[in-house]
Amino acid sequence: MARPWVNSAEGLGSDLHLELEKAGAGSRRAVLMRALREAVRGGRLAPGTRLPPYRSLAADLGLARNTVADAYAELVAEGWLTARQGSGTRVAQRAEPVEPVRRARTPARTARPAYDLVQGRPDPSVFPRGAWLASARRALTAAPHDAFGPGDPQGRAELRQALAEYLARVRGVRADAGRIVLCSGAAHALRLLAEVVGGTWAVEEYGLPFHRALLADEGVRTVPVGVDEGGARVDELAGPGAVLLTPAHQFPTGGPLRPERRAAVVDWARATGGLVLEDDYDGEFRYDRQPVGAVQGLDPDHVVLIGSVSKSLSPTLRIGWMVLPERLVDDVAAAKGEREQWSSATEQLTLADFVASGAYDRHVRRMRQRHRRRRDRLVAVLAERAPHVRVTGIAAGLHAVLELPPGTERAVVKAAAWQGLAVEGLSGYRHPGSGCGAGAEGGSGGGGRDGLVVGYSTPPEHLYAGALDALCRALPPA
Repeated sequence: MARPWVNSAEGLGSDLHLELEKAGAGSRRAVLMRALREAVRGGRLAPGTRLPPYRSLAADLGLARNTVADAYAELVAEGWLTARQGSGTRVAQRAEPVEPVRRARTPARTARPAYDLVQGRPDPSVFPRGAWLASARRALTAAPHDAFGPGDPQGRAELRQALAEYLARVRGVRADAGRIVLCSGAAHALRLLAEVVGGTWAVEEYGLPFHRALLADEGVRTVPVGVDEGGARVDELAGPGAVLLTPAHQFPTGGPLRPERRAAVVDWARATGGLVLEDDYDGEFRYDRQPVGAVQGLDPDHVVLIGSVSKSLSPTLRIGWMVLPERLVDDVAAAKGEREQWSSATEQLTLADFVASGAYDRHVRRMRQRHRRRRDRLVAVLAERAPHVRVTGIAAGLHAVLELPPGTERAVVKAAAWQGLAVEGLSGYRHPGSGCGAGAEGGSGGGGRDGLVVGYSTPPEHLYAGALDALCRALPPA
């Protein structure tokens, strides 16, 4: 009997899978008809599907053309297929499968909230599609042939050079392209650094639980450092090791690392041989003044800068970077692997053009204005409808923390859910080891603060007013 699958690729037809060997005995025409009926009945050939021309199918199956033509004609007569001049032979619209393909059962999805104020989710509708497409065209046109071969573990040189120039100009970073290793985002950077650095890391007592879990999976133990309105309490650091900080805008509480603490943490690293890991996740988005420069600029040999485009452009691009002390570059590249396998080379080239052409600067400025308007609107609505709830932290980033009366956070999050609003409580970001040691100002020795982490950048414009209304209805009364 003929092959169990056919490829009618003689310039006219489409690939077609037929299980002829399972169609039983009989003449070749009868076997072919049974196989086609079974494909339609089982749902593999959906109504409207165009079949290969009978000449192509006959050639692929090794059958006589008349055999296939007769099988088609009889199935048309039976109502399984239709045939029209210029439209070819197709599965009849009324030939619904009687035994549909069974799909694996998946857990039922919970209803999506009507409004979303969860932090860390920039509105995807503002992605600069036109400018990105223009950069992609230029980048692909100019791309060297080696861009489509095995990659460099450090990432494309074009993007590393563009980032070196951009970060120096905008964030005060001191590094050349040779010190930059590209990765697929901050999480990937932390995994690589955990493998290379290892040991115990100090982390801010408020931060992403996901990052702490990631580090634990890589064998890194984390110990909390207190946080107050001046950022991390770096005076609590003792002995050598590494410390992970968000100095531009403490995540999520919102305070910047004070100048004297910036100097102190660099002095600690120099004195102990320690390493400062600077997560610069939204360093470009400050609204009350010019963004403060990166700590890395104070000492490039003891500070690693970690950044990405997940907040400024889109998390789906999966492009991040590490600006490393020279002594760590080879080890981090080796940990990443001999071939670039995390970020698309074509997207790296596109981002390189996007940055070098100035399109990235223009996009960030637009987003800075948009986010500032969003934050100002949040503050104004709260001042009018819930003046007893204070917005804490500096005017920066893509989220704000609302200070709640003690003991009310859980009830407010629950009330928000009843209003169809997704929003997170501040307690979920607190390190589980906080408060285990000696007390420290700002919450490191107590039971933590009650608050809401409000992602004002998340909703599309037409839903923002409704989200703020739902938020106000969920807040506790004065």
